[in-house]
Amino acid sequence: MKKIVKVLALLFILAAICFFIFAPSYIDKTTNVVTLVDTNPQKVIWYDSIPFIADLHCDALLWNRDNLKRHEYGHVDIPRMQEVNMAFQVFTIVSKAPRGINIEKNDDKTDQISLLSFAQLRNPEDWFSVKKRAIHQTEALFKTAKKSDGAFRIITNKETLQAYIEDRKSKKTLTAGMLGIEGAHCLNNEIANLKEFYNAGVRYIGLTHFFDNAWAGSKHGMEKGGLTEKGKLLIRSMDSLHMIIDLAHSSTKTIDDIFAITNSPLIISHTGVKGVCDNNRNLSDAHLLEIGKRNGLVGIGLWETAVCGTDAAATAKSIRYVADKIGVDKVALGSDFDGAIGTHFDVTGLPLIVNALLKEGFNKEDIYKIMGGNVRDFLLNNLPSK
Repeated sequence: MKKIVKVLALLFILAAICFFIFAPSYIDKTTNVVTLVDTNPQKVIWYDSIPFIADLHCDALLWNRDNLKRHEYGHVDIPRMQEVNMAFQVFTIVSKAPRGINIEKNDDKTDQISLLSFAQLRNPEDWFSVKKRAIHQTEALFKTAKKSDGAFRIITNKETLQAYIEDRKSKKTLTAGMLGIEGAHCLNNEIANLKEFYNAGVRYIGLTHFFDNAWAGSKHGMEKGGLTEKGKLLIRSMDSLHMIIDLAHSSTKTIDDIFAITNSPLIISHTGVKGVCDNNRNLSDAHLLEIGKRNGLVGIGLWETAVCGTDAAATAKSIRYVADKIGVDKVALGSDFDGAIGTHFDVTGLPLIVNALLKEGFNKEDIYKIMGGNVRDFLLNNLPSK
C-alpha cells in the first residue's frame, strides 16, 4: 500500500510539474493564433519611412512571456515591433473573463483569468483579486521598460510622448507603450482606486469587458444597461485626471450615457462597424458619427468578428468605411493582438495593412495617419501635460 501511495504521489507531482510548465504556454500558443501566415510580407518602398506606427489595443501582459525576446507564437513582442518599424503599442490589462465567453450574453459568476494566473504561478494575490492582478500587470510593463536599456519606454503624458517622438527621429528602433484597462471591474467598485491606477501609469479605461459591472452595462452582459450612479462619478473623475474613456465593449445605453455626461474626445480602442460587419460586437453609425463630432478615434480590429473577414483587405474595408463617414484623421488600428483570439497576422504583418489601404484608394499621407499618426496626435492633444 505504501508503495502505491508513493507512486501515486510521484505521478501527481509529475503531473503538476507538467501542468505548470506546459499548460500556460500551450494555452497561449493555441489561442493567440493567426489566420493568414505570410512570413515575408511585401513592403512598399516607403514603408520604413512611416514616422509613427501605432496600435490602440493588445493584451500581451496577460501572458507569461518576456516581451524583450522574440517569440514564434503570439502576436506582439518588442523585437517584432522593431522589425516592422512599430513605434507605439497600447498594452491593455485584462483582469477577468467568464467561461464560455461570447459576444451576446455573459454573466460575471466565472473567471478564467484566476485559473490562468494560478497556472502561470503568478503572485498568489492574483489568484483571488482582480485589482491585484491588474496592478501587477502594470508593474510588469515598467519592469520590461527598465530591463530594456532604453529600447522601450512607457508613455504617461504629453511631455514623455514629445520627447520620445523627437528621440525616435534619430533612432528608429526605439519603441514605446502605454497602459490601458479593459473593464473597470478591477477598481473593485471603489472610486478611490482610480487614482491608484492613474499613479500606476494607466491612461485609458474601458468601463466594461464581457459582463456588466458596478459601473456600467456591457454590450455582452446580461442586462446591457447604462451607466450607474457610480459609473457617472467614475466618468467625471476620469475627466478630471485627463484619463481617456474607451467605449470598447460598452452597451448601447452606456455609450449614450457617456455622450450625455462628458464632452471629452472618446476612443473605441478595438472594434468593427455595423455598416460593414453587422453584429452585436460592432459600432453603430449613430455612435460612429458622434465619436467623429467629438474628434475621437476609432480603432479597427484585425480579427474576423470585427471585420467579417480574415485578411488585411477586410480590415482596410472597415477603415475605408470609417474614414468616409467621419474623416481619415479619426481612424486607427485596434488589433486586439494577444486577446486569446485569432488575428489576421501577428505584428510583423502590418505591411499587409499598408498594401490593402493602397488598394482601397488611400494615399501615402492618409496611410501615415491611419497607421499611427492619428494615435500620436490624439494623445498629444489629450494626455495629461506632465
